Amino acid sequence: MENDILFNIGQLIYHKKFNYRGVIIDVDPHFMLTEQWYQKMANSQPPKDQPWYHVLVHNSAQQTYVAQRNLTDDKSQKPINHPEIDHHFSGFSEGKYNLGLRIN
Repeated sequence: MENDILFNIGQLIYHKKFNYRGVIIDVDPHFMLTEQWYQKMANSQPPKDQPWYHVLVHNSAQQTYVAQRNLTDDKSQKPINHPEIDHHFSGFSEGKYNLGLRIN
């Protein structure tokens, strides 16, 4: 069974199918949304028994829900531009976002 979680919260990712960068804000060990959403949105019908990720999309206000098989590491190590980034992370260093309280 191949449901090992490959990406962590704060990690930069690249969507292989839709060509966008993003950052992981949450991880589900398997598909957790409704069957109706899956039928409508999951065009390629990715496996439900593998990890799915909540992602903030770079240069957008959009958040997506993505199957693990559609993601790879974002090699750019550049920060993500998203209006909710400060809501989820305390900072950015060494190519990833840091969890924790933001200190001003």
